[in-house]
Amino acid sequence: MLLWSAFFLTTTHGQVLHKQEVFTHQDTLRGSLNAERTWWDVVRYDITVKPDYNNKTITGSVVLTFKVIAPGKIMQVDLQEPMEIDSVILQAERYNNTFVSPAEAAETATLHLPLKKISREGKVYHIEIGKKFPVQSYLSLLIAYHGKPREATRPPWDGGWIWKKDANGNPWMSVACQGLGASVWYPCKDIQSDEPDNGASLTMIVADTLVAVGNGRLKEKKNNQDGTTAWTWQVVNPINNYNIIPYIGKYVNFTETFEGEKGKLDCSYWVLDYNKEKATAQFKQAALMLKCFEYWFGPYPFYEDSYKLVESPHLGMEHQSAVAYGNKFQNGYLGRDLSGSGWGLKWDFIIVHESGHEWFANNVTSKDLADMWLHEGFTNYSETLFTDCQYGTEAGNDYVTGTRKNIKNDIPIIGAYGVNREGSGDMYYKGGNLLHTIRQVINNDSTFRSILRGLNKTFYHQTVSTGEVENFISKSAGVDFSKVFDQYLRNTQIPVLEYKAGDHSLSYRWTNCINGFNLPVKVYAGKEIWLKPTTAWQTQSFADWYVGKDFKVDRNFYVNTKKAD
Repeated sequence: MLLWSAFFLTTTHGQVLHKQEVFTHQDTLRGSLNAERTWWDVVRYDITVKPDYNNKTITGSVVLTFKVIAPGKIMQVDLQEPMEIDSVILQAERYNNTFVSPAEAAETATLHLPLKKISREGKVYHIEIGKKFPVQSYLSLLIAYHGKPREATRPPWDGGWIWKKDANGNPWMSVACQGLGASVWYPCKDIQSDEPDNGASLTMIVADTLVAVGNGRLKEKKNNQDGTTAWTWQVVNPINNYNIIPYIGKYVNFTETFEGEKGKLDCSYWVLDYNKEKATAQFKQAALMLKCFEYWFGPYPFYEDSYKLVESPHLGMEHQSAVAYGNKFQNGYLGRDLSGSGWGLKWDFIIVHESGHEWFANNVTSKDLADMWLHEGFTNYSETLFTDCQYGTEAGNDYVTGTRKNIKNDIPIIGAYGVNREGSGDMYYKGGNLLHTIRQVINNDSTFRSILRGLNKTFYHQTVSTGEVENFISKSAGVDFSKVFDQYLRNTQIPVLEYKAGDHSLSYRWTNCINGFNLPVKVYAGKEIWLKPTTAWQTQSFADWYVGKDFKVDRNFYVNTKKAD
């Protein structure tokens, strides 16, 4: 995903988040649904790109197929500077070989209209298509473009097109653009809420000494008889714009088949030629990950498009059905345990975390970047569930509680809506600990598992808001978690359970929290006790067993405690 990504070191995140941001008109154009975006729905992208490695430029074209869902004739198409659109041609589009509007078939069957009314406004183009076509019509724009795309300086956090060389001096290219946006390298409707319903294809024209890998399955490999080869890859499922990514280098391939919940899942691994032996050993973890995550989250969401790990010239990213891997074939996060518990060195962070995003980010996708905790909080917690699955519940508890040292509580997790901005980097560790706390309250892993699987089934291949997910969890659990979500997602205070111990009684309340905060909590005072504190003092009487016993909150709840005078 991301501005901070899943792979930030604790010393690097949050720099701009400590400042009050001022949003611009460009931010609103990118992050909101305006009149030039709402009347058409993206159906498919067919992208062709030819990189010039020496000059760090690209030329390409995009067939942007869309469905008319309301009257309109001006389209906002995003392409970031210094990239430029050369021409736009409006075409009729057949969908399943038929026109949805038969009355328009004769008129549009030969439609091939070069568009002249095109104007640029910073990172967007305004394109007038000439007339309002009937609702339910399917049209496409054939967009030719070129330029020198922004070069990534510290991918994936500071993204763009990546121009590198492998250890043998061969060209190695890719893109990382979450948060920054896919429009950094190709023209598109660059907002998460509108995915191409009918999938996408990516054709890469590269030197015939190189291999080009994309999302999904290889559809065609064509020798152009001019020293180049065109590799065309295709996904049939909806896909986020930022997930459509080229990988170009001296790749070799090996495969395996995973026997999953929906049958045979094709797993394909692409690594630089000199790394195949190391990858063959390290990538054995992929099957373990798939087994654990199918148990907790439900079937892998993209059987039709396969599962792939592709070695990348950066640390990693959740590119759908072609997960970017750059963890140097070692466990941990580049050899580090981000939890400090020891368990994080038992498995490969990038294989686990970035693949977890196939369920939360790629299958269930936030409509607005402000709700990115739906991607990062759930996927951060997938690390705990993998640890739990492989090494037991207490190992998972050690891992998730160990990550709390990385929480900053700087600004709320949920960011500003409509301006393409994430909230705090705490969406990772704090989001994971929020879900762990909710799991404790539910106190039934069968129910908790059914909620996670239910999210992936109910919102299968959909974009969602945090409100929809919060309501689903509360309804499915039979517990109103609304105040809990407000506390941890929209507030920076960590609740404090304040208590007073008498000889045969215990008084308690929540402080340092929002009004109405009502998290049930498990405590120990000689034996396990469940309390239901509010912000008002309550007193509970106990028998002799309580006298003199130490009081503590179960470590799995992300709260603090304070003994009152």
